[in-house]
Amino acid sequence: MSATEQGDRRAGLVLAMLLLVYIFNFVDRQILAILAAPIQQELHLSDRQLGLLGGIAFALLYSTLGVPLAWLADRTSRSWVITGSLVLWSGFTSLCGLAGGFWHIFLARLGVGIGEAGGVAPSYAIISEYFPPRRRAFALSVYSLGIPLGSAAGVLAGGYIAARVDWRAAFVAVGLAGVLIAPLVRRVVRDRPRVAPADRAMTDRADEAPRFADVARTLAAKPSFWLLSFGAASSSMLGYGLAFWLPSLLRRSFGLNLIGTSHFLAAILLIGGTSGILGGGWLADKLGARDRAWFGYVPAIAYMVSIPFFAGGIYSGDVRVAFALFLLPQALAYVWLGPVLSAVQNLVPANARATAAALFLLINNLIGLGGGIYAMGALSDALTPIYGTDALRYSMLYALVLYALAALLIGLAGPRLRRDWVG
Repeated sequence: MSATEQGDRRAGLVLAMLLLVYIFNFVDRQILAILAAPIQQELHLSDRQLGLLGGIAFALLYSTLGVPLAWLADRTSRSWVITGSLVLWSGFTSLCGLAGGFWHIFLARLGVGIGEAGGVAPSYAIISEYFPPRRRAFALSVYSLGIPLGSAAGVLAGGYIAARVDWRAAFVAVGLAGVLIAPLVRRVVRDRPRVAPADRAMTDRADEAPRFADVARTLAAKPSFWLLSFGAASSSMLGYGLAFWLPSLLRRSFGLNLIGTSHFLAAILLIGGTSGILGGGWLADKLGARDRAWFGYVPAIAYMVSIPFFAGGIYSGDVRVAFALFLLPQALAYVWLGPVLSAVQNLVPANARATAAALFLLINNLIGLGGGIYAMGALSDALTPIYGTDALRYSMLYALVLYALAALLIGLAGPRLRRDWVG
């Protein structure tokens, strides 16, 4: 086996292991959505309180602590930071199953957010080290398959365990599973040397990661970073909101039970989500090789095309029609991941990539994850006197304007990437 083949095999193994970690990330993050109804009933929670648990409780420390943990990962070991984070968030997921009230589960969700804060940005950086620029968008898309795969696994596992035991057992089971794989993650995922000669201008010494202030200053001077970040945040407000509240919509407006809801969601996530993520990464690598502006144009087009299909699925009164209408926009909603994540990684030198990713995620998750789920739940509560049990449906319809805003911002980032790109 040649050195190139060995390198490709090693890169593939590392990517597969990081994907597994990311699957657990989203299992633990999204399981609350499928368990919302039994939790809400037992703990007597309103939609507003449930929105706090799904959004702000998780996103507050997940977003803010991601930056110092990524800075630590750039300066120490990205592999150790990822492994430790996996153990921490999995442990707190299990603790969610012991909650006796709103504040108990709120604090446990804060803990899940603390743990997951250290997982994603260092993983982006490791993948960018193992894969060259011409293959990077697709590799990051493969990693991003953890979102639909983990979300689907979460709704299936959570739905089945809750239906056959209870919602508490579902949290405990998936949390313990994450703890058990941590030693294997540490064994497989290894750091690589990061500093190339061209990157040394941002450091005092060649073997050091750049200062945080230098990375922040570099990104702040690039309009494409702001447009990509706020565009992704706008889409994430809708995306996370739909992902969290769709199980409740299916139960309230379509009459599905817990198992039926988990089957519906798992199917659209697996079929739509995986095809959209891989297609977006492939298109970005192919078109972006000729013109880097396509790293912005590809997701912008996808957002605009998805809006009428999402509207039709949400407004439909038939579950079979809704399923057919949701498949395409579910795919289009994930197209942005490969192009945008790859673009952000290429706005800074190699030894600053985890920090750059964390700064992007700070904006994206604090606004998108922290605000989207809560805002959709609060709007549903406000619309209940008007629309009754259909209030959640109209809350989702009004929120579709966020995809139009995301398309505008990320589309504007496209031409600016031509001059902001580092390599």
